[in-house]
Amino acid sequence: MIQLEVDGKRLEAAPGSTLGAIFHEQYQEAFRQGVAARLNGRVVDFHTPIHESGRVELIPVETPEGLAVLRHSTSHLMASAVVKLFPEAKLAIGPAIEEGFYYDFQVDRPFQPEDLEKIESSMHEIAEENHLFQRGELKREEALQRFGEKGETFKVELIEGLPDPTVSTYTHSFFTDLCRGPHVPRTKMLKHFKLLSVAGAYWRGDSSRPMLQRIYGTAFPTKDRLKEHLERLEQAKLRDHRKVGHSLDLYSVQEIAGGGLIFWHPHGAAMRRVIEDFWKEEHLRRGYTIVNTPHIAQADLWERSGHTNFYRENMYFLEIDERE
Repeated sequence: MIQLEVDGKRLEAAPGSTLGAIFHEQYQEAFRQGVAARLNGRVVDFHTPIHESGRVELIPVETPEGLAVLRHSTSHLMASAVVKLFPEAKLAIGPAIEEGFYYDFQVDRPFQPEDLEKIESSMHEIAEENHLFQRGELKREEALQRFGEKGETFKVELIEGLPDPTVSTYTHSFFTDLCRGPHVPRTKMLKHFKLLSVAGAYWRGDSSRPMLQRIYGTAFPTKDRLKEHLERLEQAKLRDHRKVGHSLDLYSVQEIAGGGLIFWHPHGAAMRRVIEDFWKEEHLRRGYTIVNTPHIAQADLWERSGHTNFYRENMYFLEIDERE
């Protein structure tokens, strides 16, 4: 038997039991206090088989770790809705990120705004069906075969890069994904989410690899927190530098010179000068002195610094007095 201590209570179970099963039988209050847990300091969800005794700390959904679990689970919910609506879609990855989540897909055509509306609606339908997130384990060879038979080439590549002899999967409803977890106990916990945008993203950030469609979204434990976040995003749009720069006549971008190259107008140049003067004065006040260095140097200096080994294709080289 394994023995667990949680909130001052002692629980016992057979090795291999999940925290969810243990809590269901012996401490149902745990489901209202956390979406995942730490076992001896290691984050686990309620679906993971437990083989060791120790101290369990519940992770509330309001904490950064709990919020990441919620958002990761919502990315899986989104992926299931995409596969339901677009059966030809191939799955890449779908992590939680600082203010939400994303998932990358390979599809026949780019997603449109109306597609996001349909996907979000389908997500709510699947969530309300209240499916369990069920954890499974496969031997590496079996996982390669299963995902290979489905034509999930990106998942196959990920599995091939894993050193472990077994891999874990998570299933809710009809949808199974390669995943380490953790996840929330059930889909009905995923109520307050919003799909925000779609963008192109190369597989593994490599421009020589396939271009994928990345759907961004966010999720929160309450309706009010989601509403507050969306309002902040709308306010940020109003303060977008491209809008402000145009309305205040600060700068422009001239296509004859190239995209992203800034031409400062008188108002913008004055603002820039004030900022630069402030920066210099604050450094001088703190005991710094100002020096100026050349913009170019002999190539062996960049070799010593390591730049030419990593960035040579993005550097400019000249021959001066027969030296590079």
